[in-house]
Amino acid sequence: MFTGPSQYLSIHLPSPTTVSFTVSTRQPSQAWSVKGSPSHSYLPRVPVFTLIKYALRVLLVLGVVLVNLTKGRIDAPHSQLDAYVDLGLKLSLAGGTIRAIAEHAEWWILGPVSLGIIYACLRRDYVEESLLVLQGLGIQTSTSSRYFFTGATTTFIPTTQIQDIVIHEAFKGLEVRFYLAVIVEGATEVVVVFPTLLPRREILEEVWRGGRKCLYSGIR
Repeated sequence: MFTGPSQYLSIHLPSPTTVSFTVSTRQPSQAWSVKGSPSHSYLPRVPVFTLIKYALRVLLVLGVVLVNLTKGRIDAPHSQLDAYVDLGLKLSLAGGTIRAIAEHAEWWILGPVSLGIIYACLRRDYVEESLLVLQGLGIQTSTSSRYFFTGATTTFIPTTQIQDIVIHEAFKGLEVRFYLAVIVEGATEVVVVFPTLLPRREILEEVWRGGRKCLYSGIR
């Protein structure tokens, strides 16, 4: 039995002929209504822990950059960055620690460690994939990037090329996994929806029913 990370399905209906299905390993945030706004207008309420986590990541990346700039200033004084480095050290609450690290660390240690920290801070700790169905136009699949600084990978399939949307099963290792696939006319392989997460069967069935209903008859 599949026992991977928890998966959450969210469904959005922007119009009677459009539906979006999103599967994510990130727990959906709650939402609060906006006073004075039209009905069904909400803003996401991000958990305090999540805000603190991302704030610490930003501060850590800035700290690593400042350490490297300070190290560069020590090795090559009187550069054009001196004024910016001094300002950064003054504004930082850990200016003394940063200066000490820069003075004692060697580049062959500081470089790899800095890259590792930045890599870890800029890497997403969740995976998000979506299926957008547009009646009369087609469907678009999307998979989020592993990193915050790069965009999602998307694929659009026109309605005229869609032969069917089906749920298949296949072996992955020693277990049977179900997956949602789009059969495309003229293609030698099917297009797998949610290829990274491969959600549970009950999620796939809900997406399959809603996607076909919107694609072929619209949502009422």
